[in-house]
Amino acid sequence: MSDLVSVSVTETGESPFAVRIVTGGHIVVGDEPASMGGADLGPSPYQLLTAALGECTAMTVRWFARQRQWPVDHIAVDVTHRKGAVEGRAGMVDIFHKTVRIRGAALTEEQHERLIDVAAKCPVHRTLEGGSSIATVADRVG
Repeated sequence: MSDLVSVSVTETGESPFAVRIVTGGHIVVGDEPASMGGADLGPSPYQLLTAALGECTAMTVRWFARQRQWPVDHIAVDVTHRKGAVEGRAGMVDIFHKTVRIRGAALTEEQHERLIDVAAKCPVHRTLEGGSSIATVADRVG
């Protein structure tokens, strides 16, 4: 995917951390839970990141199945995120765990296995595994 994705995030003042997220004509409220000093007015940043992984996984599996006209009735993805230690890696790392459920009584075992393989290759999954380049620049106001 080479299309530019643009997101605008602005504080709302409704809690110390509440923000208004605008992208593609959609508005989402983000916040931290009360235990972190927010008012829990919306998903936290890690909840949104984890949701993006689940969303992308379900959409990628659906796209692949549609391309092949495979009989998939329903796709559900549960994702968890935590910080933890992983053997062979220094320090704490982000650990995501995806459970992918694909319902389709007419799917063959081979088709089901292929769809699970595809679930591990969605673009967000690859981004998280491969790392990214992030440039931060200042735009001083006032």
